[in-house]
Amino acid sequence: MNVDKKIERFISKHHVLTLATSTLNGEPYCCNCFYAYDAESAAFIFTTDSTTHHGQMMLQNSAVAASIVLETRTVGKVQGLQITGQAVEARDGDRLTYIKAFPYAAVADLSLWRLEAKMMKLTDNTLGFGKKLIWQKEE
Repeated sequence: MNVDKKIERFISKHHVLTLATSTLNGEPYCCNCFYAYDAESAAFIFTTDSTTHHGQMMLQNSAVAASIVLETRTVGKVQGLQITGQAVEARDGDRLTYIKAFPYAAVADLSLWRLEAKMMKLTDNTLGFGKKLIWQKEE
């Protein structure tokens, strides 16, 4: 997928994303999810039941957004990733990817999804104030 290594390094240092969903009529909602990253397909693998509020929303409208942030008060260390894409049911291999990241999940009944990224924008003040790296999926 050719995602910038700085973006992938940031993703690898974290494990929780904030997922933003909406209904077709625009009702917004967000939640936090543990994720494992599949670098080959630029996808974030996460678990949530389809009966949850956000699960129902994703079944209605698969267009989602997400963010991952480094929480700091030091301006020169601010980093955050914004993601847009599609939330779809997990595919073969996603369970193994998730369990490698979270071994304790091996015994759980997992309802896995994947956020297939279309765009990622990393704001990284360690590279300079307001510096942004943008990756766009080639269609």
